[in-house]
Amino acid sequence: MLKIKLTRTGKRNQPSYRFVVVEARSKRDGKYLESLGFYNPLTEPATIKINQKRLKHWLSCGAQPTETVRKLILKEASI
Repeated sequence: MLKIKLTRTGKRNQPSYRFVVVEARSKRDGKYLESLGFYNPLTEPATIKINQKRLKHWLSCGAQPTETVRKLILKEASI
Protein backbone atom coordinates (compact mmCIF):
# COMPACT_ATOMS: atom_id res chain seq x y z
CA MET A 1 0.00 0.00 0.00
CA LEU A 2 1.21 3.50 -0.80
CA LYS A 3 1.18 6.41 1.63
CA ILE A 4 1.70 10.14 1.19
CA LYS A 5 3.93 11.15 4.10
CA LEU A 6 6.17 13.98 5.27
CA THR A 7 9.92 13.43 5.23
CA ARG A 8 12.14 15.76 7.23
CA THR A 9 14.82 17.90 5.60
CA GLY A 10 16.77 20.89 6.82
CA LYS A 11 19.34 21.53 9.51
CA ARG A 12 19.07 20.89 13.22
CA ASN A 13 16.44 23.17 14.82
CA GLN A 14 15.43 24.38 11.33
CA PRO A 15 13.05 21.69 10.06
CA SER A 16 11.40 21.68 6.69
CA TYR A 17 9.50 18.81 5.15
CA ARG A 18 8.75 17.23 1.77
CA PHE A 19 5.51 15.57 0.76
CA VAL A 20 6.55 12.18 -0.63
CA VAL A 21 4.87 9.02 -1.92
CA VAL A 22 6.32 5.93 -0.21
CA GLU A 23 5.57 2.30 0.53
CA ALA A 24 3.53 2.20 3.76
CA ARG A 25 6.12 0.28 5.80
CA SER A 26 9.16 2.34 4.79
CA LYS A 27 11.13 4.54 7.18
CA ARG A 28 10.32 8.24 7.58
CA ASP A 29 13.40 9.43 5.68
CA GLY A 30 13.82 6.32 3.52
CA LYS A 31 13.59 5.83 -0.21
CA TYR A 32 10.53 7.40 -1.87
CA LEU A 33 8.80 7.08 -5.24
CA GLU A 34 8.08 10.76 -5.91
CA SER A 35 8.30 14.12 -4.18
CA LEU A 36 5.07 16.13 -4.44
CA GLY A 37 6.00 19.39 -2.74
CA PHE A 38 7.30 20.93 0.46
CA TYR A 39 6.20 22.40 3.80
CA ASN A 40 8.14 24.97 5.82
CA PRO A 41 6.61 25.56 9.27
CA LEU A 42 9.16 28.23 10.26
CA THR A 43 7.92 30.96 7.92
CA GLU A 44 5.06 33.21 8.93
CA PRO A 45 2.58 32.07 7.66
CA ALA A 46 3.80 28.50 7.07
CA THR A 47 4.72 27.78 3.44
CA ILE A 48 2.88 24.88 1.83
CA LYS A 49 3.49 24.03 -1.83
CA ILE A 50 1.97 20.89 -3.40
CA ASN A 51 1.83 19.79 -7.04
CA GLN A 52 -1.96 19.29 -7.25
CA LYS A 53 -1.85 17.40 -10.56
CA ARG A 54 0.53 14.74 -9.21
CA LEU A 55 -1.32 14.61 -5.88
CA LYS A 56 -4.58 13.79 -7.68
CA HIS A 57 -2.77 11.15 -9.74
CA TRP A 58 -1.41 9.35 -6.67
CA LEU A 59 -4.73 9.60 -4.82
CA SER A 60 -6.46 8.02 -7.83
CA CYS A 61 -3.85 5.22 -7.76
CA GLY A 62 -4.87 4.42 -4.16
CA ALA A 63 -2.22 6.27 -2.13
CA GLN A 64 -3.51 7.21 1.33
CA PRO A 65 -2.34 10.48 2.97
CA THR A 66 -1.39 10.41 6.64
CA GLU A 67 -3.53 12.46 9.03
CA THR A 68 -0.98 15.31 9.16
CA VAL A 69 -0.66 15.41 5.37
CA ARG A 70 -4.45 15.44 5.02
CA LYS A 71 -4.71 18.48 7.30
CA LEU A 72 -1.94 20.32 5.41
CA ILE A 73 -3.57 19.58 2.05
CA LEU A 74 -6.85 21.04 3.29
CA LYS A 75 -5.04 24.08 4.71
CA GLU A 76 -3.19 24.65 1.41
CA ALA A 77 -6.45 24.36 -0.56
CA SER A 78 -8.08 27.06 1.58
CA ILE A 79 -5.23 29.57 1.07
